[in-house]
Amino acid sequence: MAGSLQQLTLRPLSQTVKHPLCVKHPPSVKYVRCFLSELIRKHEAVHMEPLDELYEALAEVLMAEEPTQCHRSYLLSCHFEKVRWMESHNVCPSEIGFLCAALTPSRPIQISSLSPGSRINSLPVSAQPSGDSVTLSESTAIVSHGTTGLVTWDAALYLAEWAIENPAAFAHRTVLELGSGAGLTGLAICKTCCPSTYVFSDCHSCVLEQLRGNILLNGLSLEPDTTDPERHPGHNAHDTESPRVTVAQLDWDVVTAPELAAFRPDVIIAADVLYCPETVMSLVRVLQRLSACLKDQQAPEAYIAFTVRSPETCWLFTNELGQTGIPWEAVPHHNQKLFPYEEHLDMAILKLIL
Repeated sequence: MAGSLQQLTLRPLSQTVKHPLCVKHPPSVKYVRCFLSELIRKHEAVHMEPLDELYEALAEVLMAEEPTQCHRSYLLSCHFEKVRWMESHNVCPSEIGFLCAALTPSRPIQISSLSPGSRINSLPVSAQPSGDSVTLSESTAIVSHGTTGLVTWDAALYLAEWAIENPAAFAHRTVLELGSGAGLTGLAICKTCCPSTYVFSDCHSCVLEQLRGNILLNGLSLEPDTTDPERHPGHNAHDTESPRVTVAQLDWDVVTAPELAAFRPDVIIAADVLYCPETVMSLVRVLQRLSACLKDQQAPEAYIAFTVRSPETCWLFTNELGQTGIPWEAVPHHNQKLFPYEEHLDMAILKLIL
């Protein structure tokens, strides 16, 4: 029994910071250090035998310097075979309580930022990830190179959750994402929702460079960046299972109607772009331009996800939509919380018909 318990003690290690994805694409040194310290604290709190592997893993990162870039890896599906370990092995729950807290059976999971979850009735002894994953290279600083677009924000996770639960909104359609940032939402949609074409866009050169790298890192091929309708990836039929993917430099204040029309989107999305009045006004103008230039096709849908940081900013957005004649409705909250983000945050998705 001691051997089995010791093996289970190491499972959180092998499924988080020592998971093959995290070994290949290391997460933040600060995160690894904090996670291992917490895991050791929980281990020591139940008076179990010391495990060299835990202390060796911590020693590896104690003196390591934090780089300017780190990785975050997400499993897009994860199957857990649960067995009633405590019943079959007659082990006191207090001895393995910290294991239950270190393993979270939700799916998908963010391996490189897995946080302690609630206790569960049956220990997931055999937790074998299946399906695809998304790995992002991100800045370790919230603001870097004069932009906040080099990290993943909570509304991007929230929109990705909704998309995974509602793949029909994107299947076999051309999707234009405004303000793609690090690329989490788009990569999740490309891997789970079967769009025919996906256009990532942003305006900052450093964001675009990191975004292209993340797309290639996740095994997708990039089409040439062009707004020529005859060469645009949405113009011709696509005969492979993977979507056509392109990255466009898109400044909302200067992009022209013909450039927007060339994308020919069926669906437009954006996440966490309502952070100040100036950005709100720019977004509304580009949405209005899209609505005007796409009159000759079926009206595209737009899904705008955001964290409610300021009620005034949200009111400004909906009021400006009304002024421009763009109808909107709130999307009901989806059923499952799949990604790790602050639960107390007030997040929403608005559906617009352009």
